[in-house]
Parts: sequence; C-alpha cells; structure tokens
Amino acid sequence: MVNTPEELGAWLRLSLTPGVGNESARKLLAAFGPPDRIFAQTESALRQVVSAAQARHLMGTPDGWTDLSQDTWAWLQHSPDPAIAHAVVTLGDADYPAPLLGMPDPPLMLYALGQTAALCSLSAEQCLAMVGSRNPTPQGQANAREFARSLAGSGLTIVSGLALGIDGAAHDGALLGAPPQALATVAVVGTGLDRVYPRQHRELAHRIAQRGLILSEYHLGMPPLNANFPKRNRLIAGLSQATLVVEAALQSGSLITAKQALEQGRDVLAIPGSIHSAQAKGCHALIKQGAKLVESAQDVLEELRLPDPFTQVPLALVKTSADSESEDELLRCIGLDPVGLDALQARCGWSTAQLQAQLLELELSGQIGRLPGGLFQRLGFT
Repeated sequence: MVNTPEELGAWLRLSLTPGVGNESARKLLAAFGPPDRIFAQTESALRQVVSAAQARHLMGTPDGWTDLSQDTWAWLQHSPDPAIAHAVVTLGDADYPAPLLGMPDPPLMLYALGQTAALCSLSAEQCLAMVGSRNPTPQGQANAREFARSLAGSGLTIVSGLALGIDGAAHDGALLGAPPQALATVAVVGTGLDRVYPRQHRELAHRIAQRGLILSEYHLGMPPLNANFPKRNRLIAGLSQATLVVEAALQSGSLITAKQALEQGRDVLAIPGSIHSAQAKGCHALIKQGAKLVESAQDVLEELRLPDPFTQVPLALVKTSADSESEDELLRCIGLDPVGLDALQARCGWSTAQLQAQLLELELSGQIGRLPGGLFQRLGFT
C-alpha cells in the first residue's frame, strides 16, 4: 500500500500525465522501475520507451496534480469510522489483488475503502460476480438477493457494481448471508471513493465498507461519467472466477461484463426468465451462446466445483402463505409470466372489485409484484 506522500504523488503524476495511458505507463515501469525513477530520467531516455509527445508531457507536471495529491493523502490519513480503512494500492504492490494482475489492462492505482487488509488475500476462486438490470422485475430482484445470500453463506464473496437494481440486491443479499467474519461483498464503482453513486445507495455503501470492500481505479473527485462504467466492468469480471447474469436486456451493460469475463477466460452463467420479459432476453441470448443455465444456488456451486453446505435453494422462490382457496386459485391463474388485469379477469371469471381486492392482498403479502404497464407477476411458486 502507498505509505508516503512522495510515493503517492509520483504515482498520481504518472496516472494523470496527458497522453500516457495504462499501456504506456506499464512500459515505463518495466523499463525504469517505480514512478520516482521514471521522472528522474532525461527526455531522451524516455523517448526510447514512449513517443516524443509522451516523453515531453512526462517532463512537466499535470494540471491539478499538487492539490489532488494533498487531498488524497488527507483522505488516506482520515476515516470517519475507525472500522472502515482507506487505502491506495499500486501495480506491483504486494497488496494488489492477484486476480487483476492477469488482466490485459490492470489499473495502475486501485483505491480501496472498507476491510482493506483483505486486499492481499483476494482470489478469483473466492469471488463470484453478479450483475444485471438497473430496472429488474420484482422476481429478478428477489432472485439476485436470494442467490447472493445463499452463495455468500457458502463462502463466496459476491462482486458487483453498486448500481441500482440487481447490483444493489446482490450486495444486500451477500451481507445478509455471509458469515460474520467473512468478506461478504466487493463493490467496484465508476467514481472516486469520496462520493457514493447512486445516492440512494449511501446506506448500502456504508454497510458494504463495514463487511467488505469498495474499489475504484478512479481518483478522488471523479464524477459518474458514462464512459467510466463499461471500463470498470472489466474489474468486476477480472476479480471473479465466474460472472452470473441475473437479468439483462439485449443492450444491457451486464452483457459487456459477460463479454469481458469470457475474454479473460472466466465462466459465464445466466438465470433464465419469462419469454415475455425484455429483462430476460439478454440472459437467453447468453444461454444460446453457451452460458451455463442455472436455476438454483446449487447449480452455481456445482458449476464452480464447490461444495454445497446447504440443501438446494431454488430461484429465490418465496413460499406462498395463502389464507384461502381463492388466493391459491388466483396464483394459479396468474401463472409464471407477467399478466394484465383484463387477461387475468378472463382466466378466473371474477368481478373487477373481487379481483383487485385479491391482487392487493397478494401484493401486500409479497407473493406478487406490480410491473409497469399494469402487469402483475408472481414472486414465487410452489
């Protein structure tokens, strides 16, 4: 981990130098050693490794470098919560997560918040990525939470991106299921760690930091730029032995994560959904292309060749607790796919008032969910 202001400043200077990306920086590190030695070279020596324009930029100091160095050092020295540590690890550091070293484009610097002592022991075999739609169906959100809870309980660390929807449910489920002393979950974000994005996950981020890690390759102050999120997805895939896609539309960013997992030689798994759900079409496309279809947490453990300490847990299925035959009948009429009020009324033959009253009862008991467009969907079945 970075231990002095001088070391931090040199790494920040390298990462901020205009025109010098990760690939060129790695060439410089291989040729000259740590950043302080790079900046001790003559322009002529630098031009033996990088372009003339890059060498010229390296001879100067980037805009904002001094202030950012001071702010980052202050961030490292102070955490409002003593149980939550701040750290910066650099490429080649002994604490740098080993799974990322095998990536084609590992970040030069990795900012960490939370249980940072676990960084050096992170292994891909320990981690499973879970990703999916920011606008999931109620069943998809329940699946993410329950799969994560069960898999974390079996000893896996759940890796995701702290986004709304499936990501948030996966982090939450992992925190619910992980043993007390285990590293429950890792959130890889697309902003600086001095902010939480989205804001709705501020409380969730604090819980993750208490029992897991929040990681970013972006310096403090970095806003949530659109280009950051597809790039950070490679880290989610790279940290994990496999990526489980819970729900995804055909144009979802989750498919980018799946593609990057395949490019890194990782496995991809997907949960099937309704043929009528747009959020399931990305998962179905992955399955057609060879992704492993999983219906339970046990399927995941078997695919990863891990022991299952529990009995099989099906697709986050919520046990029905209907108090009357009418509720059971209505659940049977709803079936397994989203259905509208008119179609449902035609199936069961009830009056509008009776149907709406029973739907409300089932919704309040958590057995069905209300979807956009006036549709209803079961959140479990027996």
